[in-house]
Amino acid sequence: MDFLNYAFMQRALLAALLVGITAPAVGIYLVQRRQALMGDGIGHVAMTGVGLGFLLSTSPVWMATAVSVIGSVLMELIRRYGRTRGDIALAMLFYGGMAGGVMFINLAPGGSNANLTSYLFGSLSTVSQSDVVTICLLAAFVVLVTLGLRRQLFAVSQDEEFARVTGLPVRALNLLTAITAAVTVTVAMRVVGLLLVSALMVVPVAAAQQLGRSFAATFAIAVAIGVTVTLGGTVTSYYQDVPPGATIVLLTIAAFVALTALATPLARRRARALAAAQPAGDPAECAIPGTRGAADEVGV
Repeated sequence: MDFLNYAFMQRALLAALLVGITAPAVGIYLVQRRQALMGDGIGHVAMTGVGLGFLLSTSPVWMATAVSVIGSVLMELIRRYGRTRGDIALAMLFYGGMAGGVMFINLAPGGSNANLTSYLFGSLSTVSQSDVVTICLLAAFVVLVTLGLRRQLFAVSQDEEFARVTGLPVRALNLLTAITAAVTVTVAMRVVGLLLVSALMVVPVAAAQQLGRSFAATFAIAVAIGVTVTLGGTVTSYYQDVPPGATIVLLTIAAFVALTALATPLARRRARALAAAQPAGDPAECAIPGTRGAADEVGV
């Protein structure tokens, strides 16, 4: 536990904890919406914000947040309205974001591509006190949105048309989801890195789905996995002198593989138990699917 004696590790662990909470909390809605790679796209756009931060001598994290929010709104509008050329527009947005980041940081006084490394792949020693304050504020926003509006966001993620019929502001909730994803990317970039943050938003959710039988259970398991791998990866990075972002992502994938292996026999056991409990003359295939009800899904 000697790493706790160092201020930079205290800051890195706090940042990792917040990333472990926020990334899966947003990722679960992206997975439900089949937008698992949205975080990767936002990470590309955020590079322009980082470069502008260096060029204008302002906070790269806050500048990346602003640019990411604008980019996420554009992505949502393209998804909604760009039906024929939407994929081309998204490709230009993503690659333009990367090119803009490289260009701006090279135009900055004393700037070079080496300055981007810690933002692309994460770094323990570069998490400053101001970064921690920024991450705390942004993480609080993400937690408030993902928990406070969980029922509404779940409904929109599952079925937009049904949500619209029930009177929910679907367009506003879609934009809020995109903005929250953008904020999460900038929260995570100092620990995991812009190029790897999408994995932390998606893989813990995929792993949790192997065990969770409701939305609430999947949410809780995904966050638990996120916190475990981010803290574990940060400590491993300190002792083994390896990149924190890569370490965290590899631990996340290992957790997915382990839970998948564990879930297979559990699923078979549940199927056998269900078959044994089925009354004679009422075969399982005649049972009405989804009798667990929507309450299990939304009961968070």
